[in-house]
Amino acid sequence: MKKKLIIIGASGHGKVVADIAMKMNKWEEISFLDDDESIKLSMGMKVIGKTSDAFTYANETDFFVAIGNNSIREKIQERLESEGLSIVSLIHPASVIGAEVEIGIGSVVMAGVVVNSSSQIGKGCIINTSSSLDHDNIIEDYVHISPGANLAGSVKVGKGSWIGIGSIVSNNINICSNCKVGAGAVVIKNIAEPGTYVGVPLRKIDCY
Repeated sequence: MKKKLIIIGASGHGKVVADIAMKMNKWEEISFLDDDESIKLSMGMKVIGKTSDAFTYANETDFFVAIGNNSIREKIQERLESEGLSIVSLIHPASVIGAEVEIGIGSVVMAGVVVNSSSQIGKGCIINTSSSLDHDNIIEDYVHISPGANLAGSVKVGKGSWIGIGSIVSNNINICSNCKVGAGAVVIKNIAEPGTYVGVPLRKIDCY
């Protein structure tokens, strides 16, 4: 771990990430990269360049990709990894992490989260505020578990999926890759086909 941290993305998600990094108290200096040149400061910290400038700082800093969009976050993180940059995970001190939990690089666990024992969280995931993952969950790479979502035991969420705010997933459910589960939805059956799912009972909808 290095003494400096650069967060890529200085907007809302980046602000929450920066707050977590500060509370972890592991870095002497935290700054941002963002492609919006109008943003000069975020959370009182400097925006020192664009995303493409990351490689200029490759040998002197850790990195975290704070982009909410799963596919964009994946694209940026994979590029950084391929060039050998140091990518960290961030875990809020007010979260609860059980025994034998694995958390991949580039993932963030926010305040109020509970991750129970023997769960696996892939790389580049967002485990958002006050969500919960019970025992033996498998959360694949670049998944977003939104605030207040509750996943029961032995749930699997496929790569790049997004579980919406306040949604509930029953135990032993598999959700395939590239799914969106809408706010407040209740998932009691496996989801085997990518798409957008909403409501109680859950149903697939067409998005244009």
